Amino acid sequence: MALDKIVIRGARQNNLKNIDLEIPRDKLIVFTGLSGSGKTSLAFDTIYADGQRRYVESLSSYARMFLGQAEKPDVDEISGLSPAISIDQKTTSKNPRSTVGTVTEIYDYLRLLYARVGIPHCPICGREITQQTVDQMVDKVLTLPEGTRIQVMAPIVRQRKGTYQKELDAARRSGYVRARVDGNMYELTEEIKLEKNYKHTIEIVVDRLSVKPEIRSRLADSIETCCAMTGGLALVDVIGGEEMLFSQNYACPDHDISIEELSPNMFSFNNPAGSCPTCTGLGVFQKVDPALVVRYPDRSIRDGAFKVTGWSCDPGSIGEMYFTGLNKHFGVPLDVPVKDMPKDKLDLVLFGTKGEKFEMVRQSAGFKGKFVNDFEGIVNNLERRFKETSSEWMRYDIATFMSSVPCPDCHGDRLRPEILAVTVGGINISDFCKMSVRDALKFMDTLELTDMQQKIAGQIIKEIKSRLSFLSNVGLNYLTLARSASTLSGGESQRIKLAAELSKQDTGHTLYILDEPTTGLHFGDIRQLLDVINKLVDRGNTAIVIEHNLDVIKVADNVIDLGPDGGDRGGTIVAQG
Repeated sequence: MALDKIVIRGARQNNLKNIDLEIPRDKLIVFTGLSGSGKTSLAFDTIYADGQRRYVESLSSYARMFLGQAEKPDVDEISGLSPAISIDQKTTSKNPRSTVGTVTEIYDYLRLLYARVGIPHCPICGREITQQTVDQMVDKVLTLPEGTRIQVMAPIVRQRKGTYQKELDAARRSGYVRARVDGNMYELTEEIKLEKNYKHTIEIVVDRLSVKPEIRSRLADSIETCCAMTGGLALVDVIGGEEMLFSQNYACPDHDISIEELSPNMFSFNNPAGSCPTCTGLGVFQKVDPALVVRYPDRSIRDGAFKVTGWSCDPGSIGEMYFTGLNKHFGVPLDVPVKDMPKDKLDLVLFGTKGEKFEMVRQSAGFKGKFVNDFEGIVNNLERRFKETSSEWMRYDIATFMSSVPCPDCHGDRLRPEILAVTVGGINISDFCKMSVRDALKFMDTLELTDMQQKIAGQIIKEIKSRLSFLSNVGLNYLTLARSASTLSGGESQRIKLAAELSKQDTGHTLYILDEPTTGLHFGDIRQLLDVINKLVDRGNTAIVIEHNLDVIKVADNVIDLGPDGGDRGGTIVAQG
């Protein structure tokens, strides 16, 4: 087998006409031709597909069970293939949690940077928070009303995977009797089985007390024991009240803000340790949109302005009962187009009477009854039904009246307030991700750190700057790391994948297949992109690019033109050289 070329014999995939072809390796190769001429069939459905099939067949039979059997493309023989990587026009990810930062792995390095050199602040007063002593923890607990029952617990495991049998056995041998595991209380003499692939929280009950002045010494000993077991953490479970988490690491002296030692997981919006509890790290959530509820603003209520299930004004319906009552008691007009209604009257219909009761009459099929009650409003009614219903059809129906709105607590930043109060260079991790790639690079270049911080974070910052530079080099310096991956165009997604590949320190001998990477690019950006592709080739890789752009075709080491037409009249090599 020749090591300087890829040899294809008898390629007949899709509309290819029994093609024989030799492609030089370690070069920039361009496939061009009319739409439907067979470029994708040759590049992706033949060359890449056979490379993937060979890779799967090289794995163990056990691994192949999970990957499935890859079909062999319709080709007699392909030799000289390297491991192949496809960089096509498909969107990077449809997952609402994926962002430019997570897809490029820059966010992983940012989490590490903020965990190692980040400066925590109180999210309420903004003061830099410092370590708590055991005496300060005891003083805080003793402010509880006398007689309050508490449990002093050592959180030895917090949101980590594993079975932790050794830790539980060690606690039992040390004389401890109880533990709270994932929120449930257990006797340590019981058999506690944990799934190793799920995250668990284990808290050993060290002491159980009632608050009174004379417990100070015993409480201090118990808290010291907890801190020794956990590396500085103590949890006080107040029976009938809120838990108190103490840390020998960080706490605000003026507010009840206490956080444990910073870790990369705390800066992840995909981890409960860091994600905003309101939106669970999505930054947005679905809420009934009044603009969608008022489906026909040119119509009146009686004429069907609200095309919402259960809220018609048909005679004898519950909707008519409420609307007629609102009309008589509050003067809500039923025959005026909704767009012309006074705002306060429309708000009564959409958002309710805020607890004010009024009389309603319902008459249906010979039944007539009077009721006195308040009205929750159509919007509030839909949101309540969406949460409470067990009917998938009902949830789907109500979802058509909902739209995404920023989370009212994190305002789209996805993280907990105490995590957003950790800064590097004066800004938090969310503000950094909102910067464009261009501005983020400038910030990193001007970031001032102490000598100790520089020793700790030097390599992390170097990696972040390197990956940001790769994004800039492929013409994406206008993107922000917070941009949702699902909103990227096909061309942007492909260039992000290309930047990610460029950031890997490969050893060459890889085949990259790209599908029209210049789509949507300005001329200057095309030159940058070509420089990036040429860097891949200079490392000893082969790049096959499907392209129509003349600027790319002109700089190719080898051009393969397919045609002469599309469809059945394509699938042959028109020219190569």
